[in-house]
Amino acid sequence: MTHKILNWPSHQQLLSESGFVLLPPALSADECHELANLFDKPDLYRKTIVMQKHGYGSGEYKYFNYPLPPIIDTLRHELFTQIAPVTNDWNEKLGLAQRYPTDLDEWLASCHQAGQKRPTALILKYGSGDWNALHQDIYGELYFPFQAVLFLNQPGQDFSGGEFVLMEQRPRMQSKAIVLQPEQGQILIFTTKFRPQKGTRGYHRIGLRHGVSEVKTGRRMTVGLIFHDAA
Repeated sequence: MTHKILNWPSHQQLLSESGFVLLPPALSADECHELANLFDKPDLYRKTIVMQKHGYGSGEYKYFNYPLPPIIDTLRHELFTQIAPVTNDWNEKLGLAQRYPTDLDEWLASCHQAGQKRPTALILKYGSGDWNALHQDIYGELYFPFQAVLFLNQPGQDFSGGEFVLMEQRPRMQSKAIVLQPEQGQILIFTTKFRPQKGTRGYHRIGLRHGVSEVKTGRRMTVGLIFHDAA
């Protein structure tokens, strides 16, 4: 899993500075195929969303039940431990009181005490013509400032199009689009809602939304790792 990922301090620095970081491949092709095959096992899920019915875009995603599949649960815990220190540094820069533990279970206990008990890890599937509108994954009053997505297919081989889009909403400026096409097995960590940006008068917030451009051909699948539970 993430023990395959070396040089975490460098990744943490990039995440802190830009609000996102693309990690080197953490899962093999076989592990990615194993996860993709979970899509057709209905007992694993608490809810299925057809995006067209809700105006979210086009495609389908499913929220896992607890307990999560072991490989997803392990990734979620390992990533949280590495990125929680960055969130605390951000909040200090922005003058926010919230501090996060480095243990995911401790943080989730706080979510559950606040009535946010439903799992938010999900698997997404896009076919030709599918896409995902720009959005933020906020499921209640409590949320963790980062989330992650694991890419299960190889672009150019399994699908074309379907780029991952990050949209920065900069105060009093035009929005900035960041377009990424990660390889199979890579993990992208990015900010859930906003990141700090240093200006002439100290730090201010840069809002961020994310989505997926239209898939031209093939099938594109990902797993979303969100570190807060839903109300």
